Amino acid sequence: MWSRIEKYFKDFPAQLKVAKLLFERGFQVREDGQVVSGGIEIAHTQIAREAGVERRAVDSTVQTILSKPEVKRIYKNLRQVCSLQEVAREFNLGVIVFVPEDARETGIIANVTRKVSEKGLSIRQALAEDPSISAQPKLTLIIEGEIPPELISEIRKLPGTRSITVY
Repeated sequence: MWSRIEKYFKDFPAQLKVAKLLFERGFQVREDGQVVSGGIEIAHTQIAREAGVERRAVDSTVQTILSKPEVKRIYKNLRQVCSLQEVAREFNLGVIVFVPEDARETGIIANVTRKVSEKGLSIRQALAEDPSISAQPKLTLIIEGEIPPELISEIRKLPGTRSITVY
């Protein structure tokens, strides 16, 4: 998936950094060249600072995005997702972070969520990182209720498990 976007920026490292940042954060690029999150405009200088590039690199990235129909369709439709991971405790929710050996294997999400549902637990949120973007992709599950220790043992035994973190 990421390779469809990356090819447009491969000769421009600063633009590639900006394009990746925008993509990872779910920031949209509007027709007028403004980068937005929902209806909130994000200054190109702020994006440049975060990406570690000059503002002109952000301007150039936006122009590249708007000039390539395939990339434009992607960036104009991106959306951010609210992750409950860092505030789960405030809502008495549990968190399971599952890191697979190979995130490109099929059935990872199905196997882990099956184990959770077999314990009668409700999954409030599931976020899986894309292996084409993240160096170490993981599956994060926000669980309603107490996470029983035997669930962790069962998940740990699943084939392809690298690590599990629970909090």
